Amino acid sequence: MEPLLLVEDKTELRTMLRKALERAGYAVDEAPDGAAAIQKVRARRYLMVITDLKMPGASGLDVLRETKQADAAIPVLLLTAYGSVEEAVAAMKEGAFDFLQKPVDLEHLKLLVQRAARQQELLRENLLLREEYSTRYGFPRIVGEHAAIREVSQQIQKVAATDSTCLLLGESGTGKELFALAIHHLSPRREQPFVALNCAAIPEGLVENELFGHERGAFTGAGARKVGKMDLAHRGTLFLDEIGELPLGIQAKLLRVLEERRFERVGGTQSIDVDVRIVVATNRDLQKLAEEKLFREDLYFRISTVPMTIPPLRERGNDVLLLADHFLEKFSREFGKPGLELSAEARDRLLHYRWRGNVRELQNTLERAVILADGLSIRAEGLQLPVSKPDPEHLPGGMLAENFNWEGSLEEVTGRAVSHVEKALLENTMRECKWNKTRAAEKLGVSPKTLLAKLRSAGLEE
Repeated sequence: MEPLLLVEDKTELRTMLRKALERAGYAVDEAPDGAAAIQKVRARRYLMVITDLKMPGASGLDVLRETKQADAAIPVLLLTAYGSVEEAVAAMKEGAFDFLQKPVDLEHLKLLVQRAARQQELLRENLLLREEYSTRYGFPRIVGEHAAIREVSQQIQKVAATDSTCLLLGESGTGKELFALAIHHLSPRREQPFVALNCAAIPEGLVENELFGHERGAFTGAGARKVGKMDLAHRGTLFLDEIGELPLGIQAKLLRVLEERRFERVGGTQSIDVDVRIVVATNRDLQKLAEEKLFREDLYFRISTVPMTIPPLRERGNDVLLLADHFLEKFSREFGKPGLELSAEARDRLLHYRWRGNVRELQNTLERAVILADGLSIRAEGLQLPVSKPDPEHLPGGMLAENFNWEGSLEEVTGRAVSHVEKALLENTMRECKWNKTRAAEKLGVSPKTLLAKLRSAGLEE
C-alpha cells in the first residue's frame, strides 16, 4: 500500500499523528512544511495527503493545488484551527477530500483515512474498467480436451500459486491472453487488477510512457502525472503480449522491475516500489532474437523460467468443434438468435480447415456466420471460409501455383494435381534436353510415342 504524506510544521503534533497512523497500519511519510510537501508529491505517489492549512511559506492550500496537479485522484485532508474553518470550506471547492478541526480527534482521523483509501480503490477499479478489463471479474473458460491443452492447463495450476514470471509461447490468435487470465485467476492475486499491454500495438516512442507513465512536465503537453500500466497492475498481474517487440531500452527497465521491484516514471527521479506478477507472451523465437542481439539475453533468461507452449488450433483435433459450439452459443445469445445449429457439412468444413489465424479466426468466423444466418441451420457456405490449401512445404513444386484449383472431390483434386505435376516435369525435362524428344523420352523412361501423347495433352508440343 502507498504511504500517507503528513504535512505539519509543529513537530510534536506531527510526531503524535504519525505514531497514531502507524499503529493503525499505515506507512507514513513526513514533511515539515508546505515547500517540502510539494517536492514530495511531485516525486512519488501517495495514498493520501494530510496537511495543515496554515503554515509558514507554502500553505496547505498550495499543497492541495500541487497535489491535484500531480495526480488529481489523490485525496487531500486539511487540518484546520477553529478560526480558519471558512478557508477550509473554500478549499473543499478546490477539490479537498475533507477537513478536520484541531485538536485532532484521532479516531475521526483514522475513519477519514479509511474512507479515502476506499475511495482510492474504487477510483482505481473504475480506471481499470475503462481500460476494458472487466473480464477480471469472471474466471476465463479454457475450452478444449486435447492432450496438449490439458498439459498446459496442468502447468498453469502449478505455477499460478507462485509469483514466478511465466512465458507463454504460441502463434498469433492461439489465446495466450486467456491463459494469462487463467494464471491470474488461479493465483493469490485474483482479487487484484489484471492489466494487459500489447507491445506490438503501440509506437516505439510511446511504449515507455504507456508502461511506466510519466510525471508532470516530463515533455511538452504533459500537464499532469499519468499512471502507467505498471502502476495500474500494482498488487496484481501485468500481462505483456508480444514482448519480442519491446525496444531494447525498455527491456532494461523491465529487467529492473523483475529484479528490484521498482521503476521510475518518464521524467521522474524517484524510484517507485511496485508489487506485481508479470506474465509475458510472444509468437517469436526469443532465444534466436537474443542470439542476434535483438533481445536482451539476461531478460530472456529471467522470463523463461516457466515457458508454456499453446498449440495452434490445427493441431488440436476435435477441439475445433468444441470451440465452434462454444462460440455459436455465445454469439447466438448475444445477437438474439436462439436455436442455431451447425450442419454436418459445416462441422466437417470447420474440422478440416487449416485455421492459420487460430482461435481468433474461428471466433470471427462463427460471429460472422451467426450475424448472417437466416434459418436455424448454418451450412458450410454460410461459414464463408476460403478454400483451404496445404502448407507450401508439404507440396510438390508444381503445385505451389496460386491458380491451382483445390475445389471438388478427392478424385477431382488428385487428378488435377497429377496433371499439374506431370506438366511441370515434362516442361523441365524438355527444356533440359533442348526439346530433343528422343533424349527426353529416355530420361523419363517412356517411349517416344507416349511422350508425344503426353506433350499434346499438356499443351507443350512445339
